[in-house]
Amino acid sequence: MTPDASRGPYRSRSLRVGLLTLAAVIGLLTSTLTVAQENTAESASAQDTAPVVIDGQTLFLLRGVTAYPAAERAADVRSRVVKVAQDRSFDVAGLTINEEDERSAIYAGDTLLLRIFNVDAEIEELERTLLVQVYKQRIAESIQEYRRARSASVLLANAVYALAVTGALILLLWGFRKLFRWLSDWSERSVHKRVQDLASKAHELVQAETIWGLIAGLLRLLRVVVYLVLAYFYLNTVLGLFPWTRPAATVLFRLILDPLESLWLGFLAALPDLAFLVVLWLVVRYILKVIRAFFKGVEMGRIKLEKFEADWAEPTYRITRILVIAFALVVAYPYIPGSESAAFKGVSVFLGVLFSLGSSSFIGNMIAGMAMTYRGTFKDGDLIKVGDVVGKVEGVKLMATRLRTAKNESVILPNSTILNTEVTNYSQQAGTDGLVIHSIVGIGYETPWRQVEAMLLEAAKRTEGLKSAPPPFVLQRSLGDFAVQYEINAYWAGEGSLLALYSRLHGNIQDVFNEHSVQIMTPAYECDPEVPKVVPPDKWYEAPAKKPA
Repeated sequence: MTPDASRGPYRSRSLRVGLLTLAAVIGLLTSTLTVAQENTAESASAQDTAPVVIDGQTLFLLRGVTAYPAAERAADVRSRVVKVAQDRSFDVAGLTINEEDERSAIYAGDTLLLRIFNVDAEIEELERTLLVQVYKQRIAESIQEYRRARSASVLLANAVYALAVTGALILLLWGFRKLFRWLSDWSERSVHKRVQDLASKAHELVQAETIWGLIAGLLRLLRVVVYLVLAYFYLNTVLGLFPWTRPAATVLFRLILDPLESLWLGFLAALPDLAFLVVLWLVVRYILKVIRAFFKGVEMGRIKLEKFEADWAEPTYRITRILVIAFALVVAYPYIPGSESAAFKGVSVFLGVLFSLGSSSFIGNMIAGMAMTYRGTFKDGDLIKVGDVVGKVEGVKLMATRLRTAKNESVILPNSTILNTEVTNYSQQAGTDGLVIHSIVGIGYETPWRQVEAMLLEAAKRTEGLKSAPPPFVLQRSLGDFAVQYEINAYWAGEGSLLALYSRLHGNIQDVFNEHSVQIMTPAYECDPEVPKVVPPDKWYEAPAKKPA
């Protein structure tokens, strides 16, 4: 017998492993849970049977009973067949079949090898008389193969082949070592430089070292995978050459093939459910596009809805999208591979408990965000005051609102906090008649109040960012012990910073009062100074101030 003939089954096994590995990777991630369920079911159904295995080859399956378990029955049959195979004086032509009422028996001379019952025939779905002929043929072939595999010529040929395979493995390892070293040097010289050029062109949006680390990691992973594949095929081939190590080769072969085969079969079984999920995803995606287009039309004013403000379009779309996705998840749940497994249900319960324990503030902020949206409290770009925080609204989200203060600080406030706090919206009124800003000065009684009003109105007129219509006005707030409290009121145009507007107004008030030599008495007054506390116009731009061109 040639070496090729003796190792043919194991070469074909290696080829099957390669093909099934390639096919199974496709369904590896999508069918893990389903496979676990199928493996459990298969193991449960296989508990009543046991294989008769000789030199790694399965002859047939036998069923057991409580008094005589399947594994014990299979072991007894194997030992009888091996004992006959070791007796080279026995010719396989001496195998005979004896038919009885409820069973058939296979004998090797006077030695009983196996009894076949009707329940055994049910496993193979064949008639008992036909099944016993098949088993007899398999036993005969097994005895012949057992003797042939242990012949001196075959053992010698397989030993030479094992040495050749070992030499080939050493050459391959040496070649791949050289190849990977060359790849590493080449990537260091060429790819690394290109990655750095790409990072510089991307203005550091892409980190060169991160990309290079990923590429180097992939090369190392490829090297490890290649070495593992070579080691697997080497061990599977060499161990399969000799009858004493062949069971180990079979175990190694099944160790890799069984999970991949189960994953592939699980993937095929899940294809109808996966097709449904893909169709559902496409339908939901189309529905969301239609909903998005509708609310975009409402926001742009192309679609008019009675008593529905355009500002409500975006948040209403977000809420509608969440509801549609939640409904789609409910519909899709039964079709998710493995959704009926105990592990999947356990994870779902665990996540549900976590959500329940930590969702009080989440739900509160979400409801507050929706309430503020539909109450029209404020919108993006509005200048508001929440508690002690004053800033422009940069974004109103479902959970929180972001403000930008005059100091360029970004403040994030939970919506539940805003809902329970007094909110002042400076921009809302500014968008109609205008927000009234004011400032108070104290002027002595010796200055005519009409003059003071005129000066304050002039200061407001000079201030950029204040409206001329409606016109500003002055109120006399109180008659103090030493001064009259005047309040200038003007309408804000709603543009620019409110703090900068106040600064310009206060500067113009000082300028106008200095021009008319009127002292501002605020905040306190004790007596009239010998020299009036005013700044003449020729000293307004003393160093380091610079007069505007």
